[in-house]
Amino acid sequence: GNQVRQPPGAVTVHFLRTSMAADSVGAICGESSVRVEAKKDLLGVGKPVPAADVTLGGCPATGEDPAAQVLVFESELHGCGSQLLMTEDSFVYDFTLLYTPSPLGDGRIVRSRDVAVGIQCHYPRTRDVSSSLLKPTWAPFSLSKVSEESLYFSLRLMSDDWQFPRPSAQFLMGDMMKFEVLVKQFYHVPLRVTVDSCVATVAPSIDTVPRYAFLGNSGCLFDSQLTGSSSQFLPRSQDDRLLFELEAFRFQQNDVGVIYVTCSLKATTAAAAIDATNKACSFSNGWREVSGSHHACTCCDTNCGTGSQSPCGSGGSQWQGPWRSDPRLLVTFVCVG
Repeated sequence: GNQVRQPPGAVTVHFLRTSMAADSVGAICGESSVRVEAKKDLLGVGKPVPAADVTLGGCPATGEDPAAQVLVFESELHGCGSQLLMTEDSFVYDFTLLYTPSPLGDGRIVRSRDVAVGIQCHYPRTRDVSSSLLKPTWAPFSLSKVSEESLYFSLRLMSDDWQFPRPSAQFLMGDMMKFEVLVKQFYHVPLRVTVDSCVATVAPSIDTVPRYAFLGNSGCLFDSQLTGSSSQFLPRSQDDRLLFELEAFRFQQNDVGVIYVTCSLKATTAAAAIDATNKACSFSNGWREVSGSHHACTCCDTNCGTGSQSPCGSGGSQWQGPWRSDPRLLVTFVCVG
């Protein structure tokens, strides 16, 4: 596999379920990837485990060093089941190395225990948001414990009943693409999540042409107004979860049919008033706000005055950073202010 550069990120390894040799697993955190090395004698008992029984979040080993008796796993930071935690000062990518022993004999018994090894890559957060996409500058950083103020944002395609992530990204014309936006809170004040803007493109960059800004102006879903579609935000059932649906489409003279959706997310304290810069507005014979504060939508046809080129604004202690929870969707910024 590709060699990962020596570490711009600090790494923490946690042994979750069983005691084992402390040097059985090692990791190098790169700028955009992680390299994990696990001794084949994972349990430290002088007996190698089958390579097929060890995965990094479900991903098999990408290589093996027979001389050193080591399994090698390489993954992008967003791959192999990783989870992103965000603290005020850092991003923490959380991986799990899993050993699940294969049954012996007729397939009914095992003679070793499951092992789960937690691996964390810690990176400092940058405050430079001058570009349209956040491009962090990495530097060594160490954090012994995830802050109690950690946040976790996600943007997912959902099933028709909104109960599960949608396994397929294929839609027919006229289908409704259902999106779920979440902010997970860990010992944080209650938060309300919103979507500042969304752009559809035929390549994974918002700077390409053609592009369709179907949501913007700090939370105005334009598609139904522009095309007469049924696209809309759904009424809120909880502040930290926001649902919206977009009628499936394709770009004219683009036969590939693949569309990339890039969104900017934001969260504010749930106690804050819904206003021109923190809202979720749909158009159906007029602008309507999902929480009933329809006055906040009056600027949707003009300019809602974000006050800054950055969707995160310019004042206060705000949290911002990239998050991509569904490989078919992209997020340019997430912010908390």
